[in-house]
Amino acid sequence: MELSAPWTPIENLLLAVVCAATLFFAIITPPFQAPDENQHYMKALALAQGNVLAQQEGDAIGATLPRAALHIHAVDFPTDIPPTLRRFEHEGIAASAAADGTRPGTGFGLFPNVASYAPSLYAPGAVGLRIGRMIELPWIDSLYVGRLVNALTGLALLIAALRLLPFGRHAMMATALLPTFAYQTGSLSPDAVINGLGFLGLALALRTGFMTATPARSAALLMVAPLLALCKGVYLPLMAAGLRWQQYRRDLRPGWIMGATALGAIAFVGWMHLSGGSQALYSIRARDTGLSVMTAPLSEQLAVILHDPVRYLRILVSSVTERAPVYALQIVGRFGWNAILLPLIAYPLAMLMLAAGVASGNGARFGMAQRLWWLAIAAGVALLIETAMYLTGTPLGANYIQGTQGRYFLPLVPVVLIALSPAGGMRGTRRIFACAAILLGFIAAATVYDSFWVHGFITSDGMPPHGSIGRALLLPSPRW
Repeated sequence: MELSAPWTPIENLLLAVVCAATLFFAIITPPFQAPDENQHYMKALALAQGNVLAQQEGDAIGATLPRAALHIHAVDFPTDIPPTLRRFEHEGIAASAAADGTRPGTGFGLFPNVASYAPSLYAPGAVGLRIGRMIELPWIDSLYVGRLVNALTGLALLIAALRLLPFGRHAMMATALLPTFAYQTGSLSPDAVINGLGFLGLALALRTGFMTATPARSAALLMVAPLLALCKGVYLPLMAAGLRWQQYRRDLRPGWIMGATALGAIAFVGWMHLSGGSQALYSIRARDTGLSVMTAPLSEQLAVILHDPVRYLRILVSSVTERAPVYALQIVGRFGWNAILLPLIAYPLAMLMLAAGVASGNGARFGMAQRLWWLAIAAGVALLIETAMYLTGTPLGANYIQGTQGRYFLPLVPVVLIALSPAGGMRGTRRIFACAAILLGFIAAATVYDSFWVHGFITSDGMPPHGSIGRALLLPSPRW
């Protein structure tokens, strides 16, 4: 296998849909209405001002930032609000821009949840914020410039991954067409970089492992692996997808993949050492009691696991079983701070799109052992994600795992879909794939615009109450 299949008009159309949806969400989503975007904004702003490492003042972790920038979240667009109907007005953007001159000086911005994240995740957003200030835009407008640069970076990484992927392009495209992918990429979230590098790392690993090795591919692999590890170390095993079960003797390709993975591990450990290796504890609302509690110190939580591994396995199984439906909804699309659901009919439509993407074929033949290997990699990374959240985002000794969100699994979805895809596509599936994807994109765009700017929404956990099955199927959750 030396060349991937040429692009089809349908694939070009679907890539345009991904780009359009991402840029739409970047512009239309109100400030800080992606999960933790307020903290991501402050982290990117700190980097834009030259602060690579977070500062600590007493128990507070963050950075000293311009007060006018901080007040965009603290005053103009707060996220900690009562559970009442909230609707955004376009005049609020203009009022925030006009208020910059009345907010002199600096303040301390808190971002403990993301303090230990590598600066590479925030470089695009920081560049955008810097550009906005260089051309003397108000702080609120600079935020949107930061979003756009972050979104364009995520899209560039996606396009590069699709171009380099030797097979399975429909699988990766189907993942990118899920509304959650575009929504997160169109924010200041580091998910734009995480998902993009996850896809690019997978594409390079498969290209290196299944095609003729070249110096350029090997060099690219060695560059991307450390960047992927700096996203979150749990994603690094994705590189193992390039390992083949039937590898020729004296073939250097497995060595390149394992060497790149080792280099990534070194980069991750190096960053942890540079940043002090400290874990910023933060307050969460416990799943079992609803009370405010602190996350556990990593070392103490690890001791809990090692003391009784069987108990942890039971916790893992029960938490995944309980949360699997929530993960599924979030992987497809749940907007705001996981508060706004699509019309329920959109979720089986998304499943139809994914199934049609799988049935469209991956363009290459593989044995059962290779497919099981890919599924094992995806399962292993998923378990690492859950374990990482138990270690760093859950109260000490809890009998559940807290903080895991469905979007964390997006980099794994292409691996699973490739493993499930037949070599050749079934007749008519590509048209079904395209039609379902375009319809899903329109539903998602309408949901976001209506919920934020027309009808309004209520921030609440769980499934909102509804008085009509018909309304729940056909309308977004704020209208139930």
